[in-house]
Amino acid sequence: MRIAVTYEEGMIFQHFGHTQEFKFYDVEGGKVVESQVVNTNGQGHGALAGLLAQNNVDVLICGGIGPGAQNALSQAGIQVYGGVSGLADQAVDAYLAGSLDYNPDAHCDHHHHEHNCHGDHHGCHNS
Repeated sequence: MRIAVTYEEGMIFQHFGHTQEFKFYDVEGGKVVESQVVNTNGQGHGALAGLLAQNNVDVLICGGIGPGAQNALSQAGIQVYGGVSGLADQAVDAYLAGSLDYNPDAHCDHHHHEHNCHGDHHGCHNS
């Protein structure tokens, strides 16, 4: 199994479509056996779903994510756990332990709070 986390300086990056890096965790027997940070090369929302699918990702842990991206990931067979914040490594450990605190309705809808999403990469928090 492979888990991807939107990643910035050890933390879960809070806007899926603007993430510059993912951290991939390869899991065997319920434990992380390898991890690596992958640069997205500035790809946008739609291309990011493809990047994750090409890298055989099974699960995505992220902060805010729009419904279009959630749809694309779902169609690629990737489970999405949005609305998560904090340290990336801790979130993966919590997921593997079955105790990840996430929000299934964590959306970042540009039409309602565009001023929070652009320029301020920490503005897409979901409580």
